[in-house]
Amino acid sequence: MSGKIITIAQQKGGSGKTTLTANLAAALETLGNRTAILDTDPQGSLGRWYMARDEKLGEGGNTLGFRTASAWGARYEARELLKTHDYVLIDTPPKMGVDGRPALETADLVIVPVTPSKLDLWATEPTIAMAQAERKPVLMVMNRAATRTRLTAEMRENLQEFGCGCAETVIGNRVLFAETLGEGLSAVERRPSGPASLEVRKLAGEVIALLLGAEKLAA
Repeated sequence: MSGKIITIAQQKGGSGKTTLTANLAAALETLGNRTAILDTDPQGSLGRWYMARDEKLGEGGNTLGFRTASAWGARYEARELLKTHDYVLIDTPPKMGVDGRPALETADLVIVPVTPSKLDLWATEPTIAMAQAERKPVLMVMNRAATRTRLTAEMRENLQEFGCGCAETVIGNRVLFAETLGEGLSAVERRPSGPASLEVRKLAGEVIALLLGAEKLAA
């Protein structure tokens, strides 16, 4: 499979977009893929995580690729990273407008995290509309969810109405994600066999299978 660009986008803040980007990138790498991240969010949270990672892992220990870019520079920087990586994950700012289009245009897949609340569900519609306007496949991911609540189950049913894919994997609302992000690490590195790690690895497997299937259909 040729290299792929994955854009993580969500208009509403607080969806766990950056945390999901960091953990999914680390999971893809642990599965043997050369992976890079591109931070286009002016808040720079993903960049700060990467710098903390450099300090934590030491010279040569941090093998993830990394760049920052303005929203308009996303296309160029992502394609540059793709020359030496299997996957490039783009973290986008919330409330992105027209300037966020390059990150969607260049994507092979747009992942939209959504937390289990009706407000988040409604706020997701503009993000999906932007991705669909660019004719990009969309995978919605239930994030920061209490996996056994009735609301989470109802939300999964509601997501089907948007006319795009919904991941089978539900990412739980786990303290480990926040703890490791502040240390420059990820769930798969801190507790490889814990529930958080298993969830992220499962999601990574879904993403790989989806992209591989799309590539076969296009061939």
